[in-house]
Amino acid sequence: MIRSMTAFGRARKTIGGKDITVEIRSVNNRFFDCSVKLPRAFSFLEEKIKPYLQANGVSRGKVDVFIGVEVIDSPEASISIDEGYAKAYIDALQSLGKKFKLRNDISIMQVAQNRDIFIIQKPEDDAERDWADVSEVLGEALAHFIDGRSREGSNIEKDLRAKIQNISDMVDNIEKLSLSDIQNHKQKLEAKLREVLADNNITFDENRILTECAIFADRIAIDEELVRLRSHFDGFEDILKSSDPVGRKLDFLVQELNRETNTIGSKCQNSSIARLVVDVKCELEKIREQIQNIE
Repeated sequence: MIRSMTAFGRARKTIGGKDITVEIRSVNNRFFDCSVKLPRAFSFLEEKIKPYLQANGVSRGKVDVFIGVEVIDSPEASISIDEGYAKAYIDALQSLGKKFKLRNDISIMQVAQNRDIFIIQKPEDDAERDWADVSEVLGEALAHFIDGRSREGSNIEKDLRAKIQNISDMVDNIEKLSLSDIQNHKQKLEAKLREVLADNNITFDENRILTECAIFADRIAIDEELVRLRSHFDGFEDILKSSDPVGRKLDFLVQELNRETNTIGSKCQNSSIARLVVDVKCELEKIREQIQNIE
């Protein structure tokens, strides 16, 4: 089953004395680009988020992860003051007031707004416990996120199958038209050659005429292109059934389908075939646009 690159997942849970909220959202991107936002006190967890997502099947897309952590109960934590930093900070504020003749209204609460003056000390095992708590909620959000990608991917897959079937039907019509078109052109060329040779009183070799007509017919034949197109249709189906990320593979295969279609267009001598070729290329462009949404 294919998966979309656009999705959203959210989970919230109170665990380990913390109220944890995780939101994951993504949009299309050629590669995997992950951005993580965490509270400053938990920023050390950022390096774990990206590998966690990749290990759980997220391989492409611009992914934004927002993690909010509100500590409700932390009896083991102790808070002290970084006195050197606090003194330097207050001195800088006072210097600012003197230099620009500002009213000195420094208060404890105003100084406390700079969280860097506080030193939060936790037991050594807090980092692992914090990751265990956050990863539990992250896992729930990720499950919703991947489920959303799968649902959207299922809709895209149905659309792609319908478009490929439509193209396959048009290719069948192109083949029918081509067979009669080659025969008609062969007959017209043979008649014209005979006419020109007769008008100029040139003795003609029957085998040579037939050979020239056969060469011309081979030059405008599209049998090989039709065979390759149908082979690509089978390949398209195989890729859709794959459990691996398929976006890049489908993108490459659509390029091959376009190449064969362009070759048919350059060979065709029939306006009906030309119109069908244009229709096929329009459907392929729609498929290409859809594929940009696939992981």
